[in-house]
Amino acid sequence: MIEKQRSTKETEIRVALNLYGKGNSAVETGVGFFDHMLESFARHALIDLEVECRGDLHIDAHHTVEDVGIVLGQLLGEAVYPVQGMERFGNAVVVMDEAAVECDIDLSNRPFLVYELPVEGKVGEFDTELTEEFFRALVFNLPLTCHLTARRGRNRHHLIEAAFKAFAVALRRAVTPNERIGIPSTKGVL
Repeated sequence: MIEKQRSTKETEIRVALNLYGKGNSAVETGVGFFDHMLESFARHALIDLEVECRGDLHIDAHHTVEDVGIVLGQLLGEAVYPVQGMERFGNAVVVMDEAAVECDIDLSNRPFLVYELPVEGKVGEFDTELTEEFFRALVFNLPLTCHLTARRGRNRHHLIEAAFKAFAVALRRAVTPNERIGIPSTKGVL
């Protein structure tokens, strides 16, 4: 497991992960729905993940969710780069009841996010707009290119959970070892 810590006036975070794990997780951010999404991410990415966060939840969950995305992105970047001997590209479509979400990623070392999930309002106490904040923080701190698009769906919970799972499966596929590839770029570097 590799580990990273971050402390600000808004949050104190510790994240540890094993990129080639079994999907085990221990997540405690104080934001129940977000914890559930991170646990789903770990399970479907087959990443062993530990997340501890104490944030200024008396204000709202924004700093907690965004800052976890920052630290998780940085730590995943340490685990992935330089990309060598792995697939580099990954994609997945995950369905959850009426919702279908597609995720396409490129371990390009270039941050770019296309985010097209039509979610507004709350899931329990979770502000759904924080989903985009999380993925933006993760993508820009990893960095990678990510297109996250809802094909269909109405239920906020289903759309968001399908997005986390689609990202997880796409990432798992992108980091799949492939010794024949070497550095998967015509430039010779990523």
